[in-house]
Order: sequence, then structure tokens, then C-alpha cells
Amino acid sequence: MMNMTTPITLLVVVGIVTAGCAACNAQDTVTGAFAEVNGIRMYYEVHGSGSPLVLLHGFASSGEAWKRFAPEFAKNHQVIVPDLRGHGRSTNPSGEFTHKQAANDVFALLESLGIGRFAAMGISAGGCALLHMAISRPDKIEALVLIGTPPYWVEQTRAIMRKYTPESMTANENTRELKRLRQIHRYGDEQIKALMRQFSSFANSYDDVNFTPPQLGTIRARTLIVQGDRDEFIPLSLAVLMRQSIRNSWLWIIPNAGHVAINSHPEEFVRIAADFLGAAPPK
Repeated sequence: MMNMTTPITLLVVVGIVTAGCAACNAQDTVTGAFAEVNGIRMYYEVHGSGSPLVLLHGFASSGEAWKRFAPEFAKNHQVIVPDLRGHGRSTNPSGEFTHKQAANDVFALLESLGIGRFAAMGISAGGCALLHMAISRPDKIEALVLIGTPPYWVEQTRAIMRKYTPESMTANENTRELKRLRQIHRYGDEQIKALMRQFSSFANSYDDVNFTPPQLGTIRARTLIVQGDRDEFIPLSLAVLMRQSIRNSWLWIIPNAGHVAINSHPEEFVRIAADFLGAAPPK
């Protein structure tokens, strides 16, 4: 748990990849653009060429969470990295956020790009959006990598969510985490306050992220579940539940790793994920 003067857990929410990755220094061609989808202006980047691979960031983060990894995956894929609604450079006039709506936004973006079947990776909230996508349209996703992704929120998660409010952000105005949020989100403190309100409201939401084992069992995509054994946000038991529920799945538990576990082993993640996307079971 965090105290409100030292918001360590905000790193859980932001999910920025900060660890070095020597294997991720490849040069690639990046195209950044905006698409008008579902009443928002959605920013996205495209790296490389090949079979489509969608990378979704965590809540209160942006596509920049993948900047150390996208060039490596772009060696073999057309990598599409959007900012979810209200995050980064993407707008959100409604001021509301659900993971189901985020899933619909991503589908709309991909349709506008002429992309049919694809593979995808998601961190935390991005993974929750992918669960909506994989359950609602199972024919569209070939492979999934879910990082720190819960099928539902338990009380320890909701307790963390309740701590994040615009007021808590103001109380921590000079923290490193707030400075980082200001670098990520391009529309100022009002955008950040909206994200904090939305995140706090998740504590009282019971229908958006609430995937039952039978629902998870409808997922056709082969799925790699990545979980840190020290994730303070999501109990390890939920990762085990997803492994048991998703038929064609593997579970990689990363030792001594927190919520965004790929930070702890970036080079190993690139290797295992690339093998997985190439249809080789992770070793």
C-alpha cells in the first residue's frame, strides 16, 4: 500500500517501462498519426512491417510504455501502438473510460487501417481491453500476451484504486511520478485529473472487468500470461485462474517482479514473446 505523500504505487498505475533493454535498440521506421474513431481523436504509431501486432499500454500510461520494445518486435511485425482514449495524445470528450469501450476503440482503429486478424500484447488495463476483444470477437486475435492482467478486481486492488483522486494528485504535486505523468499526457493537468477520477471510480465498478472462467474459456487465441510474483496490485492466484480457464495458454511467473513484470527481465521478455508470437511454445 502507498501513503499519500510517497505514491510508490502510482508506478503500478502508470506502468511505464523504464528498465534498460540492450536487445531493444534496433532501428525502425515509425509513423505517428491520428484517427477519428468512436467520437475521439486517437493517436497511434506504426512500426515496421509484417504480420500485425497490437501493443496496448496500462492505465494512466501511453504507447510510450512500449518504446523500448516496439523496435525489436518491428523486425518481424507491423507493430501498431495506440494511446487509449484520454491517454497520451488521444482525446476523450466524454470524460468516461471503460475497458470495453477501449476495446471497441481499438477495433475501430484497426478496421480503419484495414487490419483483420492480428496478435496483441497488453499491460494491465491494456490486457483487460484485450480480454474484451478476445471474448467478443474471438476470430480476430491469433495470439495474446497478457501482462499483469486480472480477470476481475479483488478488494486489495480496489483499495489501491480508492486512493487515487485529483486531490491526491495535488497533494503530491512535486513528485517524480506526477512530473512523469505531465510528460506522458499532452493535454495538461485536467487530463491527468480525469484519469485519476476514472481510476478511482473503478473501485466501484463490477461489470467492466469481471470475466468468468466460462467467458475466458471462449478465447481461441493462444495466450501467454505474464505475472510478477510480487505484484502488489493483482494476486498471483488470478493469473493461475486465467491459465486454468483459457484453454490454449501458458503462464510465466517472473520472480521478484512487480505489476509490470517485463521491466525486470526485458531481454528475456523479448525473446520469449518473440518465440511465442512465432508459434513456438515459451520455454
